[in-house]
Amino acid sequence: MISASATLNQHLDDLVVVPEYERRLRVLLEHCERNLPSVDEALIRRAFRVAYWAHRDDRRASGELYISHPLEVALIAAKDIRMDDVTVAAALLHDTVEDTDLSLDLLRSEFGEEVARITDGVTKIGSVFESRALGRAENVRKLMLSMASDVRVILVKFADRLHNMRTLGAMPEGKQLRIAAETKDLFAPLAHRFGLHEVKTELEDLSLKYLEPQAFQEIATGLNAKRRQRERYVEKFIGPVRAELEDAGFAFEIYGRPKSIHSIWQKMRRQGVGLDEVYDLFAIRVILDSTGKQGREDCWRAYSMLTALYPPVDGRFRDFISKPKSNGYQSLHTTVMGPDGRAVEIQIRTAEMHAIAERGVAAHWMYKEGGGDGAMPAGARDSRLDETFAWVRDLLENPRPDDAGEFVREFQLNLYDEEIYVFTPGGDLVTLPRGATPVDFAFQIHSEVGFHCIGAKADGKMVPLSYRLQSGEQVEILTSKRQSPNPDWAGFVVTHKAQSRIRHWVNERRRKAVAHGRELLDKKLARAKLAPDEQEINKTASKLRFPSAQQLFFEVGTGLFDPADFVAALKKGLPTEPEPEVPANVSPALLEVEEAALESRDLARERAGGRTALVIEGEHHTDLALEYAACCGPIPGDNVFGFLSRTGVVKIHRRSCKNAPHLFVDHAERVVPVEWSRQKDVQFSSTLRIVGEDRVGIVSDMTAVISKSLKTNIRSLTVTSEDGMFEGTIVLYVSDVKQLRRIMKRLGRLDGIYGVYRDD
Repeated sequence: MISASATLNQHLDDLVVVPEYERRLRVLLEHCERNLPSVDEALIRRAFRVAYWAHRDDRRASGELYISHPLEVALIAAKDIRMDDVTVAAALLHDTVEDTDLSLDLLRSEFGEEVARITDGVTKIGSVFESRALGRAENVRKLMLSMASDVRVILVKFADRLHNMRTLGAMPEGKQLRIAAETKDLFAPLAHRFGLHEVKTELEDLSLKYLEPQAFQEIATGLNAKRRQRERYVEKFIGPVRAELEDAGFAFEIYGRPKSIHSIWQKMRRQGVGLDEVYDLFAIRVILDSTGKQGREDCWRAYSMLTALYPPVDGRFRDFISKPKSNGYQSLHTTVMGPDGRAVEIQIRTAEMHAIAERGVAAHWMYKEGGGDGAMPAGARDSRLDETFAWVRDLLENPRPDDAGEFVREFQLNLYDEEIYVFTPGGDLVTLPRGATPVDFAFQIHSEVGFHCIGAKADGKMVPLSYRLQSGEQVEILTSKRQSPNPDWAGFVVTHKAQSRIRHWVNERRRKAVAHGRELLDKKLARAKLAPDEQEINKTASKLRFPSAQQLFFEVGTGLFDPADFVAALKKGLPTEPEPEVPANVSPALLEVEEAALESRDLARERAGGRTALVIEGEHHTDLALEYAACCGPIPGDNVFGFLSRTGVVKIHRRSCKNAPHLFVDHAERVVPVEWSRQKDVQFSSTLRIVGEDRVGIVSDMTAVISKSLKTNIRSLTVTSEDGMFEGTIVLYVSDVKQLRRIMKRLGRLDGIYGVYRDD
């Protein structure tokens, strides 16, 4: 490991560079002078010589000298991304710490803290991991953590990945597929998230080349064959537009650009058509040479003139100038009917908007550092950069998963391609990924709103919490202090913020349940005058087939296990030989189930009237103890399953029960198949939660609907009100789920009722 500058300088004095690479260095410096706000040529030349010497004995899989790779990465940084000279120097040195004898401390002393920090951020973690997948996940997490402190880390990584994809053909097929898949799933959408459109597009196309080589070649060949035909049509289309804009005195650029191979392939798959049936293979782009407020006004003037020439297609207009995308993208999009009746997509933007559209956060950085024309006020640029990084900061905040693989999965939730724009009741704009729900919206507004979300309205109409919001809707969230997150929400929310907050709440609930369970167990043991030590508790929990004492405490705390059974087991001990006697009406396999009562047997008999409403394992069992789980309150018509305790009691749960995932995953072999019988004279209690406007007569109206109109008995009714809203809990006796749904539907029709929810 070389860590002394004197030793390095001695080697550099003797260094002879091949002329070809001296020429390529000059090309790099020319692009730096042309594209960067300022250039420290000495810094870049020294970084090149250090990298050249460090990689002197290395070659790439293609047979080239290894220095060709960092040179090309630096060229991408200077030519395509256009950040600054420090980024270019770090790009030249990005593999030296990972692959050569140079130390990070040496780079810091030779090139300064910034270059060292960027190089370290791009350097992979060298630890040994249990699996390759875990190692990759840890590297992604390190990259994100480094990026949060210096955006140039991820920009160098983009340049590195882009050149690796351009030269992927020299790698073995297995490695090609792995790298291409990782690029498609992670780096291409990440480039989109940072607004680097050109980088994202090339990464997608190159990934497709290796993952779907036949489709890629077919589209590439087809596009090339029709290139002249497209060019003639583009000239025919833009001729009148150019004349109009010139007459109006605009300074502008107009041209046609082909759609990417990947986007065409996606459309072919989505629509189930061949290339000959895809007609919008290109788009027209108008770039105006005006800035600031005048630039935005000019975009609208150009739009008006263009749509006067060619009629717009209804429903195909998007205003990303007034409502920019989360990555800062701004432009007017529309589709018009061009010559020969062909639909043509048009994008209209200013030169600064175009720079940000193509180079995203790198362009923001350059304008902030003074390399732009000043069209965007400095405060606006800072705000835009803050918005770009808000999701990264949120991802890295606690709570976050400790497992690196889970971190990457959560991270990928944020790399959405399409967005929607919805409004708060106060008119504020909220940007969300396509497919977002009212729960995502609630957590985006504030975590507390998400935690207490009980219902939602879209454009004034009540919608389910799982409803997929549409652009332009005004969303109102109804909250209740008694509400807490439902673990089922994790199955339909799409934003990281909602996912992480829900997961954190579930983990916190488990922690509290464990503590509560330990407290309950200690009280039960004290009443029985027992004082077992931790070893005895662990031993007894193990005999009861709990994987750990923590799981025992959790199930006691959530009511899944009766602490009395633990006390009995501790007093008597559980013999390992012989096996417990098998009741005559229960199969031996079912006796392995070990869940205790969630509701007293007396209440179960009260609800079922002493009769059985279930068929267990295909047979009626009138002598088998049966209880209905209080955690979910199953009634006939619900999709249910059974669990059998060691005492022979079958516990009935709804499949949508909050405890079902835990029972299915951790105790799959203990599930008892059950179904409802055709018996009609059994009554069950079920709980409804109702939210609405606190008006005179609302309680009377609800009881009239339930008791008089639908002839249903009410067991109890409680109502609380605050700030003009009320929340009620009604416990009813019903015969099946159809009756319950009729009641919910009728209550929902009452004036002032916002939502009716089953609360079992």
